[in-house]
Amino acid sequence: MIDIIIILAVLLIVGGAGFYVWRAKKSGQKCIGCPHAGKAGCSCGRK
Repeated sequence: MIDIIIILAVLLIVGGAGFYVWRAKKSGQKCIGCPHAGKAGCSCGRK
């Protein structure tokens, strides 16, 4: 039973991260996680 709970927790975390990336890309962010993403001052080099 504990194995199923652990597997579900991992799937929930991975699914949430995937949804976050998908939503960020859909909104036009080039650098996900960059604090300046979507602004003119983004200096991460991914223009």
